Formats: sequence, structure tokens, C-alpha cells
Amino acid sequence: MRDVYVVKHAIATSLGNSVEATWQRLLKGHSALDAIHHFHADRLTSRKACCIPDWLPAARENRVCALTRGVLDQITPVPPGTGVVWAGIKGNAEYIEADQNIEMPYLPEHYLQWVAERLGIGPTGFAINAACASSTVGLAVGAQKIARGEYGSLLVCAADVVTRFAFSGFSALKAFTPTVCRPFDKARDGMCLGDGAVAILLADAATARKHKLDRLAHLSGWGISNDANHITGPSRDGAGLVMAIETAMGMAGLHPHDTQAFCAHGTGTLFNDSMELAAIEAVFGDRRFPVFSIKGAVGHTLGAAGGIDAAICAHALAHKLIPPTVGLQTPESKAAGRVSHQAQAFDGRNILTSNSGFGGVNAALVLHAVPI
Repeated sequence: MRDVYVVKHAIATSLGNSVEATWQRLLKGHSALDAIHHFHADRLTSRKACCIPDWLPAARENRVCALTRGVLDQITPVPPGTGVVWAGIKGNAEYIEADQNIEMPYLPEHYLQWVAERLGIGPTGFAINAACASSTVGLAVGAQKIARGEYGSLLVCAADVVTRFAFSGFSALKAFTPTVCRPFDKARDGMCLGDGAVAILLADAATARKHKLDRLAHLSGWGISNDANHITGPSRDGAGLVMAIETAMGMAGLHPHDTQAFCAHGTGTLFNDSMELAAIEAVFGDRRFPVFSIKGAVGHTLGAAGGIDAAICAHALAHKLIPPTVGLQTPESKAAGRVSHQAQAFDGRNILTSNSGFGGVNAALVLHAVPI
């Protein structure tokens, strides 16, 4: 099995159009949650989301393409023969209810092919739709294919935007906070959505050397599971997430006491956060170590969420700092001593990150710092 490395990463969020820009505002505890202006939400349970402000697509370009173009421009060129994994899940959703009398923007039939054409590489690869764990699953499956020698490099790419279609669905589930998103807080009362895009280039060591690509992090373990509990609700005991975490740690050669930080899904809903804390207790017991979520700052970016988390984890390893969990005020008992509203100094060499989604899907990754 070949080692797999993150060699390039780019993100766009409501806090900034790059990893560094997002990171700097994240460290300052900023949240992008604000009023929605591009559709009417007056009759829904929330009127706020973490939208990217002041940006306009090019002529006849839809917003998912515009966001994706922004992150692709940051990571080009990519090695010849790179495969593409598309992990966005709601690409053309904002046009489902569009007035058919207006001129429609260009809507790709297959975003994978659109990405490949933009990069000038063959449309080889696959699409992943694993709900809100899509880009985490994409990174896991992509890493597996590189480890087995099927590809020398793979680009995992995802983008999703706040649309009336998705917003109405989460509103019907009564999942939104009427105040602010507070992951792992005693008084948490719901989630918020956000615009986001990510592009992460994975490569084996030989490909990285050949194309002079920096190894930003070692993707050393991955695991995927499904708890088959409910169409939208997570398993209360976190058993599926436990399985994904233990699989990822086992592949990375880690024991529970070796894992040094955890980037959680952390949506701020009652059931998701309780499930994650139950899984943490099941795997790690009462051990206290840094746990964080970025969704109070950038919102839940759907298919892009896991990839954005992974990029932030690689940045955290490089900067030896764990970002704050924005919105947190009073952590609930199982989160106390783990989750903090302040940035935490970090001298660890690995970070576990996981995401969960509708249908019971769970996915986990382990990222290791690369020795200098």
C-alpha cells in the first residue's frame, strides 16, 4: 500500500476565499451568520445563513460553478492523469423552482466532467453522494485508490451553496437555530447553512516528488460506516460513527490515547452533537483532548463540509494551533475540557476528523503532520 498525502488544498467559505483567509477570521472567533438576501425566507423557520457576500458569477455561470472555479484556480496545475472525485450534492438545486421564462445559467450535467475539462485533464474518476459526509467519503475512497496504485493523484472537489430548496428542507425538519449556531453548547438550539467549496489534491510520494508538490499532510487512515438508523436522524449511541473512527485510527496505527485532536461534524443540533459526544466517550472514555467544530463560523456547507474540515486540519497541524469552536458559551458536560471557544496551542502530530450525514452515513479521516 502506498502512502497518501495532501499536496494542495483550496477552500472558499463565508469567512474568506482561501484557507489562510478563513483561518485568520476563524482564530478571531468570527461568524459569517447573517440575513439571507438572494431569496425570500420570511415563511421559513430561519432567515439567516453563512453566505459568501458580494460575489457575482460570470455571465451565464451558476453559483456552484463560480465557487468551484475559484478553488480550482488556486490549485492548478495538477499532474497529468489526475482523477477527479466530485462530492458536491446539490449543484443545480437553486434552479429547481426557477422561473422558466428567465434565461437560465449554464448547468453542467456532470460536474466531474466540467471540473476535468476546466483543468485540461481526462474525465476519469467518479462522483460521490453521501449526503453531508460526501467530501469526507470522497477523500477516503480517493485515498484508497491511490494507496492501491490505481491513481498517482486524485483531486477531490465539492461545492454547495445556500439555496431555497435546501433551506426549505432543513426548515421543515426544524433544524435551524433561531439565534446562533453553538456546537456542543448546553443551550444549543440548531444549525445554520453556509456557502462553501473545496479542492484537495491527493498524491502518492512518487507523484509528489516527480511534480515537486509539497506534502502538506499525510492522510494516514480512513473509515466509512452506515448505522442504518433513520432517514435523517443519527443513531443515539453513535455506534456507526464509532466504527468509522476506529477503522480510521486502526489503519493509521493509532490507539485512543494516541489521537491528539478531533475535528467534529458539530452542527449545533441537539441530536447530532449528543451522538458525537456519545461516540467520543465510547472510543476515548473520559480522556480530555482538543475537540472542535467550525460550523458556528462558516455554517454547514453540505457536501463540501468534510473537505473544508480536512483542509483546516492540515492548516492546524502546520500552525500548531486548534481553532476555537465559534458560538460556544457553556459546553455540555461531555464537551467540558475538550471543546473551547478559544484557540488552543497544539503540539500534536495528528488530527482525527469525521462527518456524518442523512441516511446514517459516517466517515472519518486521520491526518498526520509530515516530518520536515
